[in-house]
Amino acid sequence: MTNSKMSVMELESFLLAEFPQAFKAGDISIESADGATCLLRQRYSDQMLRPGGTISGPTLMALADCAMYVVLLSAIGPVSLAVTANLNINFLRKGAPGQDVLAAARLLKLGRRLAVGEVNLLSGTSPDPIAHATSTYSIPNI
Repeated sequence: MTNSKMSVMELESFLLAEFPQAFKAGDISIESADGATCLLRQRYSDQMLRPGGTISGPTLMALADCAMYVVLLSAIGPVSLAVTANLNINFLRKGAPGQDVLAAARLLKLGRRLAVGEVNLLSGTSPDPIAHATSTYSIPNI
């Protein structure tokens, strides 16, 4: 059963309108979102790499933040002013060059003013996460 307040298509339209600088390029896509979890895919590009041939930390942090925002919007609807209050990330292993990065997010707690969630970042088809993030979002009074 889905608790989603926004469909994948509605989320993509909203994000393209509100954050064209992040979503216009089309390298991040929403594969699923159901009000409690979501799955995002960032298509591989050489711009994701840091020296040494691994996926860069800023790439992973940005994708984790996007995934948390998407799962939150799928739960509460189009609230553009919900903002990141905290993001903590642990880098676990090297992300493989040439592979898309997946972000599997889930809400742990959704309150009236704060939401807490976690994101596992995966490289390609490997089931072992390359990074794990926790995040808190501040939700404005609506």
